[in-house]
Amino acid sequence: MLQKGKKRVITPKMRECFAVYLREQEKSVSTIELYQRSLSSLCKFLGGEPVTKSVLIKWKETLTQQYAATTVNTMLAGVNAFLNFVSWIDCKVKPLKIQRSLFCREEKELTREEYLRLVQAAKREGNERLCLVLQTICATGIRVSELQFITIEAAHMGRAVVNCKGKTRTILLPKKLCHTLIAYTRKQQRTSGMVFITKTGKPLDRSNIWRDMKGICASADVAPEKVFPHNLRHLFARTYYKLEKDLFRLADILGHSNVNTTRIYTMESGTIHARQIDRMRLAIT
Repeated sequence: MLQKGKKRVITPKMRECFAVYLREQEKSVSTIELYQRSLSSLCKFLGGEPVTKSVLIKWKETLTQQYAATTVNTMLAGVNAFLNFVSWIDCKVKPLKIQRSLFCREEKELTREEYLRLVQAAKREGNERLCLVLQTICATGIRVSELQFITIEAAHMGRAVVNCKGKTRTILLPKKLCHTLIAYTRKQQRTSGMVFITKTGKPLDRSNIWRDMKGICASADVAPEKVFPHNLRHLFARTYYKLEKDLFRLADILGHSNVNTTRIYTMESGTIHARQIDRMRLAIT
């Protein structure tokens, strides 16, 4: 794409073509948005100046002063994907090296007891939809973006077919959850379509759920930083792994291509890790 002697300047047209390319590669909407935000951050840093390897290294250094290492790597991945697209491969920068943690941060881990308090709080406040959204995500391990595949028809069959990130998988729905979802939609006199919709009949999106979940933190006595949809998916993963100890099966259920991603979901808290170390009783004095 670059002609000899020309400076490597990122143009709006190139960014537009990159977005089209990502859609053709069947990247998820969230991934495309993430890559575009990363590219916007770089363009703001460049201020119209050409792309060079040294400038990208400076941008990377700036990011490390502002964001966590995982966030920096996510932004670098987006920009590197763009550099691949425009064949500026020699400008690509390496991600930060992060040692995998042995356990998750306890202040971020949502416990089963806290989850139950959130469900009860939603019920007390008369938010039946939120009460069932919490249970549906936590009881199946689906992503919040996959709620659209939980339909009335799926509730009757006891299983939902989910299409996400270019993969199709079948999610089994607990019988108790199915009965509750069917009763919920019957009260609304609906017999088909998505279970969770807005008042205008549109699919419930991430922002709706996020806002509602944050709204019940105080009454549930749960720290707000623990309360977000993806933490329910993590709780499902930890609970499943405790019972089955089958990491590969769990990866299939969650829709992970790489089992190393699933390992992150099954990490215990530091408190539990410390208890396991103490049980070894190898400190003698």
